Amino acid sequence: MIKRFNRFELKYVVPSSTRDAIIDELGAHVTPDPEGGPRGIYAVTSLYYDSPDLSCFRAKLDGIRYRRKLRIRRYGDVADSSPRVMVEIKQRIGRTIQKRRLAARLHDAYRLCAGGREMRWRDPGDAAVAGEVEFLVRSLLLQPTCVIGYTRQSFMGMRYEPGLRITLDQCLWSSVPSGGLLGEARRHAFLPPNLFIMEVKANNAVPLWVAHLLARHRCSLSRYSKYCAGLVRLRELGQSPSAGVEMPTEPAGPPLH
Repeated sequence: MIKRFNRFELKYVVPSSTRDAIIDELGAHVTPDPEGGPRGIYAVTSLYYDSPDLSCFRAKLDGIRYRRKLRIRRYGDVADSSPRVMVEIKQRIGRTIQKRRLAARLHDAYRLCAGGREMRWRDPGDAAVAGEVEFLVRSLLLQPTCVIGYTRQSFMGMRYEPGLRITLDQCLWSSVPSGGLLGEARRHAFLPPNLFIMEVKANNAVPLWVAHLLARHRCSLSRYSKYCAGLVRLRELGQSPSAGVEMPTEPAGPPLH
């Protein structure tokens, strides 16, 4: 498991027809993520944290070049009452994404993200990430804000492009944070089912064949944020835990038509 990495991420919102055409052309260059079986498909569910005044939310909408956010992420379906999850700090500096994460049982992840100080970590790298999580939680008064989930189809670069990943996310939904990552709260869709969020991720530079592929299918860069759009959707339904905080009325992405 890679615990720390820096990379570039390019994001696009594409219709199902474009998604199908792109997948047809990917076969010669990438391979499905083995974590998702023969087709590289698996579920992703994330519990996001934010400050009482939604500083992480606002930093994204304002286009702040340096920003961080905290989340607990679960890959795949629930296997037991406390599955293995990832506690992640995702940080953007300009166009570079930096991610630091540690693996933990869900109940330990909840405790850590609540500011728990009594926890001990054997791995020095995990201890460093846990210390940063504690600092963020306590300094920003972070609290659970919403759960975001979707189905992901993921592809990985082959021998000469090991750092390349291309993901396509669909069926995006959000729910209030009280249900946590065990799927106990009602889900609310916030992206039309015929649209996909495509992300191209590379360690150093995007391969030329990928650039040509994107140009050929007229893919345009997007600033779409799953977290922002999902949180706004909850607000529209009167279910946002931050109901007392003034928020934009439109999601950071395609309209829900």
